[in-house]
Amino acid sequence: MEDGDWILVRRPTEKDLWSPTLMSDFNNDSSKPLKVTFSGPAKHWTDAIPIGNGRLGAMVWGGVAVETLQLNEDTLWTGTPGNYTDRNVPEALSEVRKLVDGGQYAAATKAAVKLSDNPSDVYQLLGDIKLEFDDSHLKYVENTYRRELDLETATARVKYSVDNIEFTREHFASHPDQVIVTKISGSKPGSLSFTVSLDSKLHHHLEANNQNQIILQGSCPGKRIPPHISVHENPKGIQFSTVLDLQVNPGAIIHVLDDKKLKVEGSDWAVLILAASSSFDGPFTKPSDSKKEPTSESLNALKSIIGLSYSDLYTRHLDDYQNLFHRVSLQLSKNSRSMFNDRSLEIKKAKSPLTGLWSKKSEDDTVSTAERVKSFQTDEDPSFVELLFQYGRYLLISCSRPGTQVANLQGIWNKDIEPAWDGAPHLNINLQMNYWPSLPCNLKECQEPLFDFISSLSINGSKTAKVNYEAGGWVAHQVSDIWAKTSPDRGEAVWALWQMGGAWLCTHLWEHYTYTLDKDFLKNKAYPLLEGCALFLLDWLIEGPGGYLETNPSTSPEHMFIAPDGNSASVSYSSTMDMAIIREVFSEIVSAAEVLGRTDDSIIGKVREAQPRLLPTRVARDGSIMEWAQDFQDPDVHHRHVSHLFGLFPGHTITIEKTPDLCKAADNTLYKRGEDGPGWSTTWKIALWARLHNTEHAYRMVKHLINLVDPDHEADFEGGLYSNLFTAHPPFQIDANFGFSAAVAEMLVQSTIKDLYLLPALPRDKWASGCVKGLKARGGMTVNVCWQGGDLLEVGLWSKEHNTVKRLHYRGTIVTANILRGRVYTFNRELKCLKSYPFSEGAFS
Repeated sequence: MEDGDWILVRRPTEKDLWSPTLMSDFNNDSSKPLKVTFSGPAKHWTDAIPIGNGRLGAMVWGGVAVETLQLNEDTLWTGTPGNYTDRNVPEALSEVRKLVDGGQYAAATKAAVKLSDNPSDVYQLLGDIKLEFDDSHLKYVENTYRRELDLETATARVKYSVDNIEFTREHFASHPDQVIVTKISGSKPGSLSFTVSLDSKLHHHLEANNQNQIILQGSCPGKRIPPHISVHENPKGIQFSTVLDLQVNPGAIIHVLDDKKLKVEGSDWAVLILAASSSFDGPFTKPSDSKKEPTSESLNALKSIIGLSYSDLYTRHLDDYQNLFHRVSLQLSKNSRSMFNDRSLEIKKAKSPLTGLWSKKSEDDTVSTAERVKSFQTDEDPSFVELLFQYGRYLLISCSRPGTQVANLQGIWNKDIEPAWDGAPHLNINLQMNYWPSLPCNLKECQEPLFDFISSLSINGSKTAKVNYEAGGWVAHQVSDIWAKTSPDRGEAVWALWQMGGAWLCTHLWEHYTYTLDKDFLKNKAYPLLEGCALFLLDWLIEGPGGYLETNPSTSPEHMFIAPDGNSASVSYSSTMDMAIIREVFSEIVSAAEVLGRTDDSIIGKVREAQPRLLPTRVARDGSIMEWAQDFQDPDVHHRHVSHLFGLFPGHTITIEKTPDLCKAADNTLYKRGEDGPGWSTTWKIALWARLHNTEHAYRMVKHLINLVDPDHEADFEGGLYSNLFTAHPPFQIDANFGFSAAVAEMLVQSTIKDLYLLPALPRDKWASGCVKGLKARGGMTVNVCWQGGDLLEVGLWSKEHNTVKRLHYRGTIVTANILRGRVYTFNRELKCLKSYPFSEGAFS
């Protein structure tokens, strides 16, 4: 496999359909490169660089004498398909409801444990690639060491020098070819020698063959905690295989060591290609019944690219990745008169060495990203906000693609056999937040795994609804896993008992339609799932005193209250979040029926009858939104969840225009909750403040998140960022990375199907000038906004497939615009249309 010759050249992208006409008013001041940089090898897992292709992931440590790539494959989980029903629940449910009706909330909370089920299964890890170099690499020149993740190319790079020989490594995860690729090279011919091996913490068998390959075959536990019984009683778990292929230049020597390792001597360069597969064949197939052969699949993946050079693989990787990543650009400046160059780049073949991908060392290169995080509290560098915004988009592209599993609590990256919270998708905020940026940040394809997952939940959830609750439709609770678990979690009701997980997920189906106006999706995918969800909700609701429809039992996720008798409890009736989610789902299915001409469906009539009978959102004595149906005492006013504000964001039932009193109460609620909390809580609060158009507090929460976490003292932190920009609960949870990107987009653009709000929460003094291009708005609209001196400068709008009428809002000015599909429109700061022009039908498809 030969080394290609490359240079960086400009490529047109989707966002290039529009450029502001007044760019000449700005200085030519480029932002910093979109790179996460490090001053040395990783000391902790959260110092390592994540790469991924949606299914396969790796963490690049960047060690010099010993390099580690820690590997993941998204289908490696413990367990087998489960039974998510319990015939004892109806009797226990009746008992709990009677206690709630009698106001015995503490007793109801204790009794509700009978409604709990088993825990989810556990996300596992694949293993490690280990590269061992000779002892001379221990003497590397420290000031030559560089490690970086380039977001423009989704490539991790390591470079250092030993005795005037420059060694470079490049790593990327290719989606089109479903492999992880590493290239290692030395600047002096024959200077590269190393040993490569594979390993795994899971049960496995290992062998190296005479075809320069290492094959690792292993299995996941058939139960989440292997029982102390004979192996014959333990069910067969998911089987997996990974194959590492090694290629070197002619003249280099490869030895097989101990039938397990490969040793390279005297090479100019080496390319390692890793393929991996598992026997997982969907959530309803037992591993013992799977017909998939992981080793054959991995070998076939390598055979399919046997004729491709490293340059070919890299080009294919870039074409795929940049088609997604380059849809959106964000440039921010404190300077009221500055603007920037566009940084969109693509790598093309040309006469320049591959190592020329490293930019010339600048002053910025000497400052690690960790140092930038530390200094943000004083310098408030807007370019760091750009980096963190785009990093969230990078991570979503890297861990969620069509055909993969949903992004779990850690995306796809995990180092542990027993990860925090099992690495499982949590449905009471975390999984939903993972996909918040997919629509506004122009990555709709990345949301497809979520819809596949919802479909699987609906199948298991229909059984749970029927047996546990004697209800129609389908239900899912607070936590799930690769087997589409739909029953409650184990343990206490405060976290385990929550019947709204599936309903919240269903709101993403309608949101997808509002952004894309895809009627086929609405008809064939969204409506059937919404219908099943609404059927369950109609059956779950029961009439309470005063004629209102109530949920009983009900919790506000993970939060306790003090009951009137002075006892702590979590179970009552009609929590505000319950009712807000139900209100949202009912509104959405009615709207969907109107679009599809199905308003005569019987379920729509039932939903319309129920809507005015839903318990309304109420305001507490202190002026905040009530979290529960009664104004209970809150023992933890700074609790991390802000569930009772669902109707404000991500919901749409609390709005500045239609419910100003509730917005005022929401404002009071956020003040009361305070600023501290895990990363996901912080980013949710950014979005909530943005919906309230409260610029100051939205930005305060942006700044609050950007705090460097010390992995050795995680317990001292709430929220924050690790050196690789992973967000912290702590420990690491990926949801806040995605929440941040979505929240920043919300600060700049908000929308309904009919309305477009421009710069609704722009921190004018912090991001005085800037330009965002390629964001999506509801109604099938692409939005580009530039501003200067804190004021709107120009807006570019276009819709590829739909004619639309849009009300444009900016600081009290409202203008109605007719947007014809296939045309690009430019508006000035007074929202007057300056010009429009067509673009070709196939542009940037």
